[in-house]
Amino acid sequence: GYLPQPWDGQPPAPVDQTRYYGGFGQKDVKPSADSPLLKLGAERIPPLVTTAVLLDAKAAVGGGNAMKAGQLVTARDIESMLERQGLSKRGILPADVVLIHTGWSERWRDPDTEKSYYAMAPGLAYDAAQYLAQRRIVAIGLDTPFIDPVAEGMLAGKAPPAPGTPAGLPFAVHHHMLTQAGIHQLENMKLDEAVNQRLWTSCVMVLPLRTQGAGGSPIRPVLIGPPAAR
Repeated sequence: GYLPQPWDGQPPAPVDQTRYYGGFGQKDVKPSADSPLLKLGAERIPPLVTTAVLLDAKAAVGGGNAMKAGQLVTARDIESMLERQGLSKRGILPADVVLIHTGWSERWRDPDTEKSYYAMAPGLAYDAAQYLAQRRIVAIGLDTPFIDPVAEGMLAGKAPPAPGTPAGLPFAVHHHMLTQAGIHQLENMKLDEAVNQRLWTSCVMVLPLRTQGAGGSPIRPVLIGPPAAR
């Protein structure tokens, strides 16, 4: 979904003053709780056919181990991974899709029988979200159920949001990407095979279902490109 503007320390604005990406108000987007999205619905998402940049945070941040719940991928980490993978000269360009492999997908199990994968995860630091938004990427994807970092117990109110999160806005990365920057989010990505092939840059194709008024869509992303030299 699309969330209102971030809290700045002042009392929340009345609903009729809420602003969504593109300057739309609450009545334009979702006038009632049971209304579909009248604006910004999934039917408005175009096919994404562009360049993907794949960053291996499991190797660079986790030291070869899957990142831990609540662990952050910072802006500095992104620059370090670009250098480590021979991409520092290219960098992150406008219209890129950025994919980050944390290793968290190794913990995936049937959610009906095993609850930890969807209860917590590593994710982007707030400064990383700002860094990527400034570079005008079109989508960010992680092998996690959230883009934000979620420490163990955070969803139950037993752990605080990650350091650097704006006050009063626990899912600030999700919020910043969607409502301020208009950047799509790809969750639960399977990136291990692409990492094993060192497919650091590729042509990516993402075709969302054009479901009228929906807040998201199932996708089957495809990466096409030559593996990097070892």
